[in-house]
This record gives sequence, structure tokens and C-alpha cells, in this order.
Amino acid sequence: MSLPTIALPGQLLGPTSKYAPGPGTHIHDSQIYASIPGPVVSTSPSITKRPITPFSTPSAHLPTLSITRHAPSNNSISFGNGRAGTSILPEVDSTVLARVTRLGQRFATVEILVVGDKVCREGFQGLIRKEDVRATEKDRVKIPEMFRVGDVVRGVVISLGDQANYYISTAKNELGVVMAVSELGNQMYPVSWREFRDPKTGAVEGRKVAKPF
Repeated sequence: MSLPTIALPGQLLGPTSKYAPGPGTHIHDSQIYASIPGPVVSTSPSITKRPITPFSTPSAHLPTLSITRHAPSNNSISFGNGRAGTSILPEVDSTVLARVTRLGQRFATVEILVVGDKVCREGFQGLIRKEDVRATEKDRVKIPEMFRVGDVVRGVVISLGDQANYYISTAKNELGVVMAVSELGNQMYPVSWREFRDPKTGAVEGRKVAKPF
């Protein structure tokens, strides 16, 4: 498993047998997960002449994984292709990654975390309306069956909306939920266009699933 360039909250980074957790990460079931969105940095352990003793901490001899929101200098951000900028604003037709924060009967409220290949310094609020969830059978869409709070969704900005929200669509095969956690807190994987499965319990939960790359 290779390290991702950019991580989203809840994304699996690697096992504790191979890496040590750093800022912006947390451990669950001996696995290291991202706690915040941002670039993933692997720092090699410092080389010292002190021998390894029975009292040595194993993680002290492993690379450390950390995530930071901001670049270390010039108050700019540099991700993906190396371009830097002091501000990132979603535009119409921008592909975004967003985390679901609230569900209603007619829309899901999300926080936009990534625009294109750049992580936002501050989240932007967006709405996925019922009619923008999928391209077919729009009248049969039930928001609570398409998304859950905490899901990470890939979508496209279709309108700048009002002063408070961007309008986002997931009405394409490659758009929808890309990361989901089960009711028991386990990272799930997609098994169909409409379902994610919990690898530990085998339970299936409904989602509007994005086509994998």
C-alpha cells in the first residue's frame, strides 16, 4: 500500500507496524488514519548511535506520518502538481471532495475540503439537493439513503448558489460517496453502485456510490 499524496479525514494511511503516528493522524485497530485533510508527510526516524534496548519505544525507529493544513512558509499552500496559492475558491465545474455534515429530507449539507487537487485552508459549505443526487429516478431519491453524516463525497459545483452555500451535483457515475464509515465505525468498501460493505461485520449500507478510479 502506497501513501496518498493528499489525505482526507478518516482515510487509511498505513499500519502502526510500519509507521508511527504524527500530528494530524490517529490510531484505530493498529492502523493509522488521517484526522484532518492535507498533504501526507513521511519523516524518517532520526539516526542516533544509541543502541536499541528492551526499553526502547518501537515507534521511535519507524517513519512518522503527519498531516498539516498549511504549507510551512509564505502563507501559501502547495499540493498535487506543486502549484501554490494563498486562497482557493470553488468555481462552477470544479470537482470537489466534501464531507457530509448534516442531512435533511431534500438536501445534504457538506463541507468542501478539496477543490481540484488543492486542499482548502478553510472549509466551504455546500448543498447536494435531492434533484442533483443522480441523473435518473430523481423522484425516488431519499437523501438519508444516499448519504450519511461523515461520508466523503466527490462532486461537481454546478452553481455558486447563494451567499451561504455552493450547489453540488453527484449525478454522474464517477461522482458520489468515495469514503464511508459504518455505523460501528469501520471503514467500508463499495460493492455496487448503491452499497458499501463493512469488512468486519459484513453488514451492507446504502449510499450513492462513486465509480472507483
